[in-house]
Amino acid sequence: MQNVDRDNQKTRKAYADRLNQQCYCVTLDRSALRQSLQHQLVEAAQDPSAISGLDHLFSNTPVFVPHADIESMARIVQAIEAAASLTAYRERVLSWAPDIARFDPGPIGAFMGYDFHLGPDGPQLIEINTNAGGAFLNAVLARAQHQCCTPAQQATATQQALDGFDDAVFTMFRQEWQRQHTNSLPSRLAIVDEAPKTQFMFPEFQLAQKLFEAKGIETLILDPSELEYASGILTANGKPIDMVYNRLVDFALAALPNAALRRAYLEGAAVVTPNPRAHAILADKRNLALLSAPDTLHDWGLSQADAGYLERAVPRTRLVLRTDEAEFWSARRHLFFKPVSGHGSKGVYRGDKLTRRVFENILSGGYIAQDLVPPGERTLRIDGALATRKVDIRLYTYAGNVLLVAARVYQGQTTNFRTPGGGFAPVFQV
Repeated sequence: MQNVDRDNQKTRKAYADRLNQQCYCVTLDRSALRQSLQHQLVEAAQDPSAISGLDHLFSNTPVFVPHADIESMARIVQAIEAAASLTAYRERVLSWAPDIARFDPGPIGAFMGYDFHLGPDGPQLIEINTNAGGAFLNAVLARAQHQCCTPAQQATATQQALDGFDDAVFTMFRQEWQRQHTNSLPSRLAIVDEAPKTQFMFPEFQLAQKLFEAKGIETLILDPSELEYASGILTANGKPIDMVYNRLVDFALAALPNAALRRAYLEGAAVVTPNPRAHAILADKRNLALLSAPDTLHDWGLSQADAGYLERAVPRTRLVLRTDEAEFWSARRHLFFKPVSGHGSKGVYRGDKLTRRVFENILSGGYIAQDLVPPGERTLRIDGALATRKVDIRLYTYAGNVLLVAARVYQGQTTNFRTPGGGFAPVFQV
């Protein structure tokens, strides 16, 4: 039976690869997408003319992924979160985390994002993110698709996830609230990011705002400088704020504009999700060095099955130290260098593109080196010509459970939203 399953998986993978290389269908119904966004965003006072400016966020074509790879990625997420629950693991990651991460008010982090490359060896974990962006936009995108190539590309499980997305998101935030408060719901929630109206994800904040308000929770979109904290109450424009959906990339809330939010968080006056502890335990890039050491994790109490998933799925990762300069330089063509405190693909380098000057900066500290794992590929037709783009897959999760699966199509060394034909893309399971 195992051989039959393996043969079936190989067949489905070959089928997915063929579709990704040879299927040029335009599945996105941009008219339906714009209509959906207009219906939702205009109600949120968004300028209707700005909706067309979102086109660059979305690819016209889907990415085909074998069902077995989706299941594997979900299982890898569960193995990672099992490792992150180990006492020895937490002690180790908190040893290099900022002091604020030691405070544990209860919430575990809304909208975790696990990013994968898919290749011949199965899914390979590339990065873990708190406050992973794009889930709301991807839900709208996935609902605006035509069928393609065969009538069964959108699996029943995918449709069920879309149908239940709004309720799952609300349940996630309710559970985050109740991890710090025993009952009830917040009266007012703030979505907080630096200069939110200038963020290219601002429409997503508005989609989230609409969802929360439909569930009876007044929702504001704020810059952290608009928050004030006094007498044990976090406020904005005189209105008390009970809960914060934190989209800041100041993961320790250390910057001066975040001082009010930091105090309210540390004094338990507001529920903040995701919070500094969630980032330290799950998303600090240094943690990948532990997750790529399955024998150590097994010694700490991780099951053999979970350790096996991590051994197959997490590329070897090491902290870059000057004492290992010769070794890293020699192996650079097979490595990807990432800043420990970076975000949004800033400051990352493929080793084969490194100059000595950049390498010297990397040696100055604050970098990890990860074994290079090539991304998947998708062939598109752009203006009548064929073009190949890179692909990664993101799982949006909560408490180890998958909320949504999406793809990002791009060109260059890292994901971006400037690639012709690129952007978010729906995942069609085969």
